[in-house]
Amino acid sequence: MGQTLVEKIISAHAGKQVKAGELVIAKVDVCAVQDGTGPLTVQEFKKLGKDKLNNPERTILFIDHASPSPKKELSNMHTILREFSKEYGAVLSEVGSGVCHQRLVETFVNPTEILVGADSHTCTSGALGAFATGMGSTDVAVAMTLGKTWLKVPQTFKIVVNGKFNEGICSKDLMLHLIGMIGADGATYKALEFTGETIDNMCMAERFTLANMAVEAGAKCGLFVPDEKTKEYLVSRGRGDKFRELYPDSDAVYERVIEIDAATIEHTVSCPHTVDNTELAKNLNDVKVQQVYVGTCTNGRIEDMRTVANILKGKKVHNDVRMLICPASRDVYKQALEEGLLEIFVDSNATILPPGCGPCVGIHAGILADDEVCLTTQNRNFQGRLGNTKGYIYLSSPYVAAYTALNGFISCK
Repeated sequence: MGQTLVEKIISAHAGKQVKAGELVIAKVDVCAVQDGTGPLTVQEFKKLGKDKLNNPERTILFIDHASPSPKKELSNMHTILREFSKEYGAVLSEVGSGVCHQRLVETFVNPTEILVGADSHTCTSGALGAFATGMGSTDVAVAMTLGKTWLKVPQTFKIVVNGKFNEGICSKDLMLHLIGMIGADGATYKALEFTGETIDNMCMAERFTLANMAVEAGAKCGLFVPDEKTKEYLVSRGRGDKFRELYPDSDAVYERVIEIDAATIEHTVSCPHTVDNTELAKNLNDVKVQQVYVGTCTNGRIEDMRTVANILKGKKVHNDVRMLICPASRDVYKQALEEGLLEIFVDSNATILPPGCGPCVGIHAGILADDEVCLTTQNRNFQGRLGNTKGYIYLSSPYVAAYTALNGFISCK
């Protein structure tokens, strides 16, 4: 019987051939925490009584969720991570460096590896052909100590996408469509393996978006075959020597196969207060917005910045709209600066935020007032996500976000 991608990766790290449903202990290549989950992980690590990390060079502490800190309590949490990094030799990603998931794919994770992170969107790195998954702070503390973790090998849904997107359609529309189709819990503890000619033709940025939102369907991870585009990306990031080929077997067993025609995908929006509450953007023209937010680990990459800049260039954001733009990392910020994109944003009356999570988690830099509506490129629209339970959050692609900012209502042209 053949193996899926996730079965092959876990087999290599468990030292034996594994199959879906099996409980295993597997070696871990990279551990990651952020400033929301990291202090608890540090606390649990110290309870274990160990005097060193298993692999400090690949244990990464990110200060990104409250970056820079908006209040003293969070500043104190940051101090915990800084001191732990100095004491144990862990890598520290400081304020302004960017969102952990973007930084992980830029610098730290490679194909066929296992990454565990104390953040649900750790699955983003699956676009590189890694098994990347979110875990609780205690589980990550154990992995940091022992270099191993235990888990159940997930069953796999094979997502086959063929055909060509219509103009302006992107992977965010595809993912919202898929989640609307199967539900926010439709792939609970499954691996989503993306394949097909549409996937093959996607740039890495679009693949990162798909992998990032796998968890919004309940999935354990989202996986892609490492291919030439993966290799090119790694080369561009200075670690082309880390490329590894890996393919699922032709007779791999999938729990479910979902086939999608890319040509049928339209501009799709998730409406409050669940990601699977989807609707076509063209049917939401009566929804006025007060804030538009472009960024996050889902759509804060340079390709997303270019999409928005192309639409905004020479135009002004609607008078009733606050537009916030937040590059996902310092590298993205710098590239947007070099390409003149930031100037376009400023001339359009948008506000540029420092690299990080920004308003996404509702801590600072864009919290909604009562009854306000925000259209955002992030991955989650739970009630209160932008810091106010009386706010309303709609999710979309950068393309829809740009036109919405110009028009003052949800729109895609």
